[in-house]
Formats: sequence, structure tokens, C-alpha cells
Amino acid sequence: MKLQTLLTAAAIAITVPAAGFAEDHQVHMLNRGADGQMMVFEPAFLQVEPGDTVTFLPTNPSHNAESIPSMMPEGAETFRGAMNREVTVTFDQEGIYGIKCLPHYGLGMVAVIQVGDDTANLEAARAVRHPARANQRMPELLSQVQE
Repeated sequence: MKLQTLLTAAAIAITVPAAGFAEDHQVHMLNRGADGQMMVFEPAFLQVEPGDTVTFLPTNPSHNAESIPSMMPEGAETFRGAMNREVTVTFDQEGIYGIKCLPHYGLGMVAVIQVGDDTANLEAARAVRHPARANQRMPELLSQVQE
């Protein structure tokens, strides 16, 4: 009887969705990055799987993390973290997500998260205009997307 219970448990474990194996990735919000650039997310590009979470960690009281609404997959929910507060976001919808720090957006504090393999919104994301330095940094980040 114990063998049958063990086999049943093993069968259930095999058929449980992989969501139980979701990862949490960390992104630091920094005044100065490892490469010397000012006002950065580090890493500024992430590729994650659907169901994974990303935790944005502030290191200074003047940072936040929020989505760029014009750089989101269709049907994805926007988010806005509070100033100087850790925010954890679950990315369920595949596609390309643009992220900004609102106070430092014009200084180029942006990030890109690719969720899964769907890049249907990549061209739309490339077409978005950003203020000042963000407009310079975003093309480099989008060039890292795996098509």
C-alpha cells in the first residue's frame, strides 16, 4: 500500500504545472552602476519566463520602478512602485516590457524585460519615443531581445 501511495504522489508531482518553479529575479535601482553610468537599473535587461517575478530594490530614497504603458504586451497590467519601496511584479503575459524610474526617466533610468519568446510588441516598443537620455539607452536595451 505504501508503494501505491508513493507512486500516486510521484504521478501528481510530475503533472503539477511548472509555475511552482517560478524564479524571482532582482533588479537594483542605483545612482551609479558598475560601469559608472548614473541613474540605472542593474541589470537593465532581463529575460524571464512567464510566471517569474522581478523584485526592484531601491538603494536611494529617490527611486521607483514602474511600467512604461506604451511598451507593454497587449493585455498586460501596468504597475507603479512607490518611491523608495521595494516592489515585486509577477510577469505572466509574454512579450516586451519597458520599465522606468519616474524621477530619473529623462536621465535614462530605464530597463527592458523580455518575458518568454513572444516578441509581437517589439516593433511597437522600438517606436516609442522617450525623453533625453532614455531615448539613447532604450535602443541598446531592445537590441538584447532574443527574437
